Amino acid sequence: MSSMQFEKPIEDIQNKIAELRKLSNGHPDFTAEIQKLEQKMGSVREKVYSTLTAWQRIQIARHPKRPYTLDYIDLMMTDFVEIHGDRLFADDFAMITGFARIDDDMVVVIGQQKGRDTSENVKRNFGCAHPEGYRKAMRAMRLAEKFGLPVVVFIDTPGAYPGIGAEERGQAQAIAENLRDMAGLKTPIIATVIGEGGSGGALGVGVADYVMILQNSYYSVISPEGCASILWRSATKAPEASEALKLTGEHLIKFGIVDEIIPEPLGGAHNDPQQVVTLLKAAIRKQLKRLAGLKEKELLDARYEKFRAIGKFTTVKS
Repeated sequence: MSSMQFEKPIEDIQNKIAELRKLSNGHPDFTAEIQKLEQKMGSVREKVYSTLTAWQRIQIARHPKRPYTLDYIDLMMTDFVEIHGDRLFADDFAMITGFARIDDDMVVVIGQQKGRDTSENVKRNFGCAHPEGYRKAMRAMRLAEKFGLPVVVFIDTPGAYPGIGAEERGQAQAIAENLRDMAGLKTPIIATVIGEGGSGGALGVGVADYVMILQNSYYSVISPEGCASILWRSATKAPEASEALKLTGEHLIKFGIVDEIIPEPLGGAHNDPQQVVTLLKAAIRKQLKRLAGLKEKELLDARYEKFRAIGKFTTVKS
């Protein structure tokens, strides 16, 4: 059963269906009543998920059963060999890097990884990477450049870790260097926001030639709670902040921040991960083929222009 409040009408019908099925065991047949409830549940589900607010999409993006980076690697790729460590300080388990194959295409894959339970979340730091995580990611990208391999990135983080240790080890510098170096990386980069795309922690691996986002994911300069705390002095205003931030795929497409929205099954990617993987894999392969046809200068010029165009504005004299 879901823990999201907006799904309660669906959950109530599911409970009624389960109760009738239990009563049907050795008692009068409730098949007709169950069928009516199932039809009603279908229409209720359609209504609920077709009118989601930005805040509700964020709740789906944070769903604990949503597929994470390692799930996409397992379902989409083969021959995965993980790269560990940044060669400077430590291995960051919040950032996954390695070599893999997507069918016949060899790629370098990078992505943030959350945990499924408390112990794994502590190990993975809830998907919030330290400076060594961003340096490990750039180390992997440099290897991709050296061997002429494209880079495939999965973004899923509330943000870079803001702790004292991370700041002492140069968190801001690590992210800034990634922004600089990814802008000039001489190999194709394809990034997908698969869950949370929070602040510089997401952008630190998000400077790509083609950026996609799953339908119920978000990509934002700050978390809704952080924005609400600054503007309204209360994190309870996060739903209002979500609307103001314009952080869903539909808004991001209009702003030119992302290039494509990957549809999700009704209720979110966790309801049918294979369906999402099939669509995302096809989109990645299409872009791998397109970008492989570009010359190095064309690739770098297009990437430069893509990010220079974000936030363009004009002034008109009155």
